[in-house]
Amino acid sequence: MSEHPTRWTRATVHPDMWTDPEDDPRDNGGGPGPEGERATLLGYLADYRLTLRMKCEGLDAEQLARRSVPPSTMSLLGLVRHLAEVERDWRNRLTEDEPLPRLYGGRDADFHRAAADPALVDAAHRDLEREQAETDAALAAFPDLGARVGREKVAIRELMVHRVEEYARHCGHADLLRECVDGRVGQ
Repeated sequence: MSEHPTRWTRATVHPDMWTDPEDDPRDNGGGPGPEGERATLLGYLADYRLTLRMKCEGLDAEQLARRSVPPSTMSLLGLVRHLAEVERDWRNRLTEDEPLPRLYGGRDADFHRAAADPALVDAAHRDLEREQAETDAALAAFPDLGARVGREKVAIRELMVHRVEEYARHCGHADLLRECVDGRVGQ
């Protein structure tokens, strides 16, 4: 096997895309976009969350934990764990209560301790789904996007935009990480 995997895709229409447009689960059917600011933000967030899952699908624990660009500690599994931490962190900002503890320990433990263990992979996906659902529910309690909350008096709108930004940035990383792991190109 060569040091660098061969680039490939399942797409037949566009050779640089992850999948054909008609097979893309993120497609909204070509109809009108969402109505309103909250629906738009939630729609983009849902698409980026799905993109991250798509980038991880079909890989084993070793591939998910592989650090593809040394000396970086970043891996697909590390990204899943990191985004679970991010969800919890944003939820902590909604309240003036004592913050919930970090899921994986100290600074960068989400990446440093992302090991090729199937149990760790399963736990990371469960953690991410749980943290996403809990943060979604907490944010839904604030219908006014301009409401300022928590110790920092941050606007709900800002929290929602930052969540979209965080997933978008890391989906870009996931594109490159996945291509380094098995050559599959992404969009």
